[in-house]
Amino acid sequence: MRKRIAVVTSGGDAPGMNAAIRAVVRIALSKGMEVYGIRRGYLGMIRADFIPLDSASVGGIIEEGGTILRTARSPEFMTPEGQRAAIENLRRIGIEGVVVIGGDGSMRGALVLARSGISVVGVPATIDNDIFGTDMSIGADTALNTVVEAIDRIRDTASAHERTFVVETMGRNCGWLALESALATGADVVIIPEVPFQLEEVCRIVQRRQRERKAHTIIVVAEGAGRAVKIGEEIQKCTGVETRITVLGHLQRGGAPTAFDRILASRLGAGAVEVLTHATEPLMVGLHCGEVVTHSLEEVVSKQRRVDLRLYQLEGIFSI
Repeated sequence: MRKRIAVVTSGGDAPGMNAAIRAVVRIALSKGMEVYGIRRGYLGMIRADFIPLDSASVGGIIEEGGTILRTARSPEFMTPEGQRAAIENLRRIGIEGVVVIGGDGSMRGALVLARSGISVVGVPATIDNDIFGTDMSIGADTALNTVVEAIDRIRDTASAHERTFVVETMGRNCGWLALESALATGADVVIIPEVPFQLEEVCRIVQRRQRERKAHTIIVVAEGAGRAVKIGEEIQKCTGVETRITVLGHLQRGGAPTAFDRILASRLGAGAVEVLTHATEPLMVGLHCGEVVTHSLEEVVSKQRRVDLRLYQLEGIFSI
C-alpha cells in the first residue's frame, strides 16, 4: 500500500474538480495515507508548490466550481528539463503515487510521470467530454446545462426581434457540447468538427425559415468547426437576414457543478485512490454504463472519444 500520494488538477478547469479532490483526500485518509495537493498543475510540480491536505482542508468545497488547487498551462513541463525537475520534486518528498485530474493534455502529462517510474491514475475532467475511456468527463454535464440555459434565453430575444443567432460553444476537436445543447434546445442548425458543412446550405436553411415566417433561427457552432463571428457575417452577407453572434466562451467553465457532476467526481476520485493502491501500470478511471471502469493510460491518450453521429442525424430531423 502506498503511504504518501499527491493530487493535481491541470489544464482547463471544469466544474466538479473540487468534488474529485475531496473524494481523493478523504478516501486516501481513510486508508491511512498522507495526501499532498500540488498547486497550479504541472507548473506547481516543477516549482515544488506542494501543500499537505487533511479532511478539514477539503470541507465545504463539493459545491464550488473551479479548483482549490488552481491550475495553469505549463510549457516548461513539455521540456526534458521541466519533467526532470517535476519528478525530482515528487521523489524528494516521498510521493509514491499521483492522481491527475484533467483533460487530454493532463493525461499525457501523467503518462510522462508514469514512464519515469511514478505511479499515476488519471481522472477525466473536461467540459469538452472528448476523453476516450469514459462516457462522461467531470464538468461536461454542468457546462451543457449552462449552454442550454444560455440558448433558451437567446431564443426569447431572437423571437422578439425575428433574428438569426449564431451561438459558439467550446469544443476544439469534439462537437459533443454543441451537439447535445442543440438537441436539448431544439436549435435549427448545429455545426461540429466531426461533420463537414457547407455555408451555402446553412444560408439556404436560414432563407427557407424566413420564407416560412419562422420567428427565429438558432445556429449552434463548436469552436473547432468554425468561428461564430465569421459564420454570422457570411450568413448576413449571403441572405440579408439580420444576424447576431453570441460567443459563450469561459462562461461555460464556471458555476457550481450539477448533482450529476458532483456524484461522478466523487465516484471517480474514490475509484482513483482504490486503483492507485494496487495498480502496476498507468491507468485512467472512467464511467461506462453507470459503472466505474479503468483503461490503460496509453490507450486513452492514443484515441479520442467521438460524438455519436446518430444524434447528429436525429437533430437534423427534429430541426425540420
